Amino acid sequence: MTVLAAAEIERFGLTPRVAFVSHSSFGTAANVSAEKMRAALPLATKAAPSLEVEGEMHADAAISRVFPSARLTAEANLLIMPNLDAANITFNTLKVVGGQGVSVGPILLGAARPAHILTQTATVRGIVNMSELAVVARISRSSSRSESSRGSHVKPNRNRSRDLARGLHESR
Repeated sequence: MTVLAAAEIERFGLTPRVAFVSHSSFGTAANVSAEKMRAALPLATKAAPSLEVEGEMHADAAISRVFPSARLTAEANLLIMPNLDAANITFNTLKVVGGQGVSVGPILLGAARPAHILTQTATVRGIVNMSELAVVARISRSSSRSESSRGSHVKPNRNRSRDLARGLHESR
C-alpha cells in the first residue's frame, strides 16, 4: 500500500516523502503497533529502493522538521498510519483544522478501476474534487492502455494530474 500511495502522490507531480508514523520514534517503544511500523520500513525500502521513506516516528516530527540523519530530504507528505482508526482520525482532523474543510480523499488504492469513497460529511466541493480525481485516473488509465496496445509504453498523463492538483489547491 505504501508504494501504491507513493505512486498516487507522483501522479500529482510531487516527490513522495513517506513517514511511518507511530507513538514511538525510532525504537523507543516495543509494543505491537510500534513494531509493525518499524517492520514496514525495510519492506518499503526493498519494494521501492529510490523512495524517500523514514520511520517509525512521531507525526509532528515527520511533517514539521527533518532529522539530520533522516532519509527524507524534506517534510513528509505521505503519512502511513499503524491502523485504519489512526488514519481516519488523522484524516478527519486535518481536513477540518488544516484544510478548512476541503480535502481530497480518502483515495481508494489498488482497485481495478478508479473508485473513491465519500463520507456523509462530504461537501459539494469535496464531491467535485473526488469526481475530478476519478475522471483523471480513468483518462490516464485509458491513455496508457490505448498506447500500450499500439506497442509503446506511456506513463499516465501527469499534466492532467498536476492541473487537477493546482485546481484543487486554488479552490480552497
